Amino acid sequence: MRDAASTRFHVMAKPIGPICNLNCSYCYYLSKKDLFGSHEEWQMSNSLLERFIRQYIGSQNGGLVNFSWQGGEPTLLGLDFFRDVVRLEKMYCPPTKQISNDLQTNGTLLDEEWCKFLRENRFLVGLSIDGPEELHNEYRLDKQGRGTFQKIVSAGKLMQQHGVEFNTLSVVNRKNSEKPLEVYRFLRDELGSKYMQFIPIVEPKDFTSVAPQHWDKEKMPILGDERARPGNDESIVTDWSVEPEGYGDFLCVIFDEWVRNDVGEVFVPLFDCALSLWMGMDSSACYFADTCGKALAFEHDGSVYSCDHYVYPEYRLGNIKEKSLAKMLYSEQQVKFGLDKTDSLPGYCRECEVSFACNGECPKNRFILTPGGEPGLNYLCSGLRKYFNHIDPAMRLMAKELKAGRTADNVMKYFKKQSNDQTVPIVSTPKPKAKLNAKCPCGSGRKYKKCCYENDMQISK
Repeated sequence: MRDAASTRFHVMAKPIGPICNLNCSYCYYLSKKDLFGSHEEWQMSNSLLERFIRQYIGSQNGGLVNFSWQGGEPTLLGLDFFRDVVRLEKMYCPPTKQISNDLQTNGTLLDEEWCKFLRENRFLVGLSIDGPEELHNEYRLDKQGRGTFQKIVSAGKLMQQHGVEFNTLSVVNRKNSEKPLEVYRFLRDELGSKYMQFIPIVEPKDFTSVAPQHWDKEKMPILGDERARPGNDESIVTDWSVEPEGYGDFLCVIFDEWVRNDVGEVFVPLFDCALSLWMGMDSSACYFADTCGKALAFEHDGSVYSCDHYVYPEYRLGNIKEKSLAKMLYSEQQVKFGLDKTDSLPGYCRECEVSFACNGECPKNRFILTPGGEPGLNYLCSGLRKYFNHIDPAMRLMAKELKAGRTADNVMKYFKKQSNDQTVPIVSTPKPKAKLNAKCPCGSGRKYKKCCYENDMQISK
């Protein structure tokens, strides 16, 4: 883990902490103001910014150093702050490395000057938008309770006019999860998004005060219990949290649209990550990896936390004014945090047919009981299981095409035909006879994914 982290770890910078000009109902970060105190100076100081940039570049062994700027709303800092960012990056970047920047924003403050800066400095922008106007404005409101849809769509069009590279981030909640095609087709056809992130909103009602893994086990509902679903008085999650099965249905419907029409044209990280896993490779996303702990959160005051979803006192690793980023990453506390993802996985998950792809998803969502009463099951379990089983035929076919030196978009011809001819079988051979991370049944001693997996993945042409 230490070797991998030295070249691959990532820090999400929060230079303005939880301060934002919007008041989204489901935002998990607005409440962090209480953590830092009411008299806090929210903007990161120039000296702290310089220390962070110098340390972060110096601690990365890889050739590409990626800076991620999030919030709150980072554009509240103004352009001069980010001009300083670029200046300091150039100052401390050696000739052997390259710098990239991404900026997550609600887009409401973007104008011509911002877009020129973002284009000239090759920032990748993540634009937060939850779908068409009715669905987006359900939860994404400003401080006066007004919808923000029109401003965000205008920001997307402005970035297109200026050639700013951007992707979309959509929070999948209880409302928009009911209309997956409307969300996907709006992003693709009206907003022109070619790279879509879909993030499920899962929030226990006490998330503002109780840190993950510090829940009361006596209050955990069992899988399928009404208390493990939103929208009822007894529920342990907020009303806007996505339904577990609804999340699975949402992904399945969008996947079917994508696999028939948009492979190679529209990129959905969830699908790209799944393809890697079906090819026997490591997960490109932390939430589906077997371990975590290599994505830290850096706050405006210099504090470093295990993850941006773990900004609680229990997961504070220190401050870069006192410790280096590398020391905090390799600390016993953080190494244990990363390994606990696997070590705490319930037996119910280990025996699941899609465990190789899911790995229990994000630990922050593991707050329900298995059917046998074991704690630590993921709230989204039923939806994720449905999704992974649903995409299995297409993933195996795409994996076969890539391994044969062809392109994955060949899958579209097959599934278009399959949708018109229900007599065409999807799979001609059984599913893999072992889990990818288990020992291969052939007796070689190697993992199945590194041994006989490819031979077992024969799909009818």
